[in-house]
Amino acid sequence: MSGPQCCSNPPTLNPSAGAGYVEPLGGLSSYVSGHPDSKLAIILISDVFGYEAPNLRKLADKVAAAGFYVVVPDFFHGDPFVYENADRPLPVWLKDHGTDKGFEDAMPVIEAVKNKGISGVGAAGFCWGAKVVVELAKSELIQAAVLLHPSFVTVDDIKGVKVPTAVLGAEIDKYSPIELLKQFEEVLAAKSEVDGYVKIFPKVSHGWTVRYDVEDEAAVKSAEESHQNLLEWFDKHVKRVGNVKLERRLSSGL
Repeated sequence: MSGPQCCSNPPTLNPSAGAGYVEPLGGLSSYVSGHPDSKLAIILISDVFGYEAPNLRKLADKVAAAGFYVVVPDFFHGDPFVYENADRPLPVWLKDHGTDKGFEDAMPVIEAVKNKGISGVGAAGFCWGAKVVVELAKSELIQAAVLLHPSFVTVDDIKGVKVPTAVLGAEIDKYSPIELLKQFEEVLAAKSEVDGYVKIFPKVSHGWTVRYDVEDEAAVKSAEESHQNLLEWFDKHVKRVGNVKLERRLSSGL
């Protein structure tokens, strides 16, 4: 996953970006938007540039406005990838920030979210984060998953998902090329017990959903379309499951 496409158009990080706030959650500093009273949570797991990316936080606020409690954890503990640092190229950085560690760190975050009375949790992962999300989907720690221009995700990973999973891929992406995305699609189509689909966005490259140029009208339009697809998926699968759970709790007097 090294190379220019993975890290093209890096964001200018801003710890003050977004309408939300930062608080510790499950052992990680997390950007939080929305209110836990919604009873439905979405965890956004960033690409290698981390949780201070303004476009990512803007998306978190958009998801929160749709009625979710949104959490964007700092899985890199204040140490996001710095593209300009020639002394620490991506393969070296990844030794300190493997997706396996991300999966381990995600579990207490989910537990902390559920302790707030949340009845349904979905997760979306971007690039690096997609691998963490697919592991959560394989472990049934969430109710629904969205993988956006995923890196490191394999056909076996997709075979192992146990919750509804959407894959939003790019036409131009050497980390999840069209051939691989088509394999993901075949696997999901064959899993009658799990809802899922793959959508390939034309004329966009790896990272387009959160690393788009805000001045590029076409890029913004493609990114916003992916954001709408993400919201529709979570509306369908997290709100439905969460509301059923809430109704059960209310009927039992809890």
